[in-house]
Amino acid sequence: MHDILARQRHAQQSDGPPSAALRIDRLDRAIGLLVDHADEIAHALRDDFGHRSVEGSLVTDVAASIEPLKHARSHVRSWMRRERRRVSPSALGLLGARAWVDYQPKGVVGVVSPWNFPFNLTFAPLAGILAAGNRAMIKPSEFTPRSSELMRRLIAQAFDASEVAVVVGGPEVGQAFTALPFDHLLFTGATSVARHVMRAASEHLVPVTLELGGKSPAIVARDADPDLAAARLMFGKTLNAGQVCVSPDYALVPRERVDAFVAALERAVRRMFPTLRDNPDYTAIVNERHHGRLRGLLDDAERQGATLRWLHPQHDMLGARRIAPVAIVGVHDGMAVMQDEIFGPLLPVLPYDGIDDAIAQVNGRPRPLALYYFGDDAAEQERVLSRVTAGGVTLNDTVMHLTMDDLPFGGIGPSGMGAYHGIDGFRTFSHARGVYRQARLDVTRLIRPPYGPLIRRILRTRIKR
Repeated sequence: MHDILARQRHAQQSDGPPSAALRIDRLDRAIGLLVDHADEIAHALRDDFGHRSVEGSLVTDVAASIEPLKHARSHVRSWMRRERRRVSPSALGLLGARAWVDYQPKGVVGVVSPWNFPFNLTFAPLAGILAAGNRAMIKPSEFTPRSSELMRRLIAQAFDASEVAVVVGGPEVGQAFTALPFDHLLFTGATSVARHVMRAASEHLVPVTLELGGKSPAIVARDADPDLAAARLMFGKTLNAGQVCVSPDYALVPRERVDAFVAALERAVRRMFPTLRDNPDYTAIVNERHHGRLRGLLDDAERQGATLRWLHPQHDMLGARRIAPVAIVGVHDGMAVMQDEIFGPLLPVLPYDGIDDAIAQVNGRPRPLALYYFGDDAAEQERVLSRVTAGGVTLNDTVMHLTMDDLPFGGIGPSGMGAYHGIDGFRTFSHARGVYRQARLDVTRLIRPPYGPLIRRILRTRIKR
């Protein structure tokens, strides 16, 4: 890994910032890799999960990876342009002074990508990394070994190791990877692991972007269409069997409508999945450890008095490592299911009495990666938006803000720091260098010693309200 890093850094320094044409060529190669090997990618993911919807993988890990690369390809020339800024005081501009920002490549960017969407959460940020003119080293998850090895092989076919390289291995490799002196490090994963990543990066003062998770709430307003809200909420909750960083983690529903809304959730699930047993559209849990963790959350909730409302009659006929969607009612904060991110098809449904009660329940927890609100009352919607701080928001749906190429994606506090996607990704992986060019007239002589009456007159004009 040190050799690859040294090779990339040497190439970056010796070649200088890549031209727009070269950046576009690299983006094209990444797009071509995904297009030409789409089926291979989907089948590798299916094998890694035990079962995963092939069409689902083509949507989330192939098509959703191609779009940000194409977006970057279309806009990289405009993103690279020198950005003019005003000089101050403005009189300097009249004398010929100029100020601007150049967006320089940072150099070599390390990418630690997770197991839930291995290709999307590598190639979506790679769009900004390559558009910004950087080189990249990638460490994919050991939990999806077939996908990681396929990624390593395909990247090696499309890129020289001095441009982009993939390093595979287990936790010890990941630990060594995050300790490398990158010019920027992007980590996507658990908040608990992010603390170790940030600590390792601090040894070399490596700037970090952390894309984490947390308990993302869905607030269902009294005026929301229950069946439409339930359908859209359960799409986000069953996508990849809930193994999504922006999956709705719990739903807040008006107290008097909890039972009716759970019934709507059941109707939504049965429309998407008429059968669950051997359904090719329904994804398995990635491994036995995570499956056991989710079963443990259900057992703990039941033991403490919660009621499990299974949302499909075939919930006990799914086979290995599959868990049916389930609503959990009667939960409280002492239950494990309400303490950490679920990352599975379990949906606690909590009652609220008024919108300020719902807001207080959300704000009583760490700031989430995503916030969802279902309802058409514009004033209430704005109240929620103004009172709740979250990484990103989708109104009247779930997950969709993540797919917007021109919106920044990122968390806040325990759900992450920094953002990427579109121009925000370009700027995250660039150094915004301010440049000032002085006027020909020697204006700074006015503030150079020896000081006298002139400087005092100048100061009187500047030091005032």
